[in-house]
Amino acid sequence: MMFAPSIFNDRAMETMFDSLFGKTGYGIDKFGANMKTEIRELDGDYHMSIEMPGYKKEDIKAELKDGYLTISAEQKEESEEKNDEGKVIYTERHYGSRKRSFYVGKHVTQDDIKATFEDGVLNLVFPSEEKKPVD
Repeated sequence: MMFAPSIFNDRAMETMFDSLFGKTGYGIDKFGANMKTEIRELDGDYHMSIEMPGYKKEDIKAELKDGYLTISAEQKEESEEKNDEGKVIYTERHYGSRKRSFYVGKHVTQDDIKATFEDGVLNLVFPSEEKKPVD
């Protein structure tokens, strides 16, 4: 007995409606991936790089509370097309948001965190452990 291939096992079926919901085809929306993060320890500091393609600096917020650093970003986009008479014939809206939290320790203060944002990457530097007072 031979069975015809099932369309339900095909990756194309899984992603058929992604374009309707602002996705590019493999679970990644048009505002970027899931905030891919790299953390390195160097000279007593953590260096964190978070990929945030499609976002602008003003879209990103950071909050430090109870030792947790939460990075969030929101982006809204709207486009419309008009015909020759100036009537709207097509409107599209996209909304994307991301949020991720990291435990950085209760010793870290807002003043300890240094941040830069360049080419879609948020870079943060903060102490990896509490600084001990020098005698």
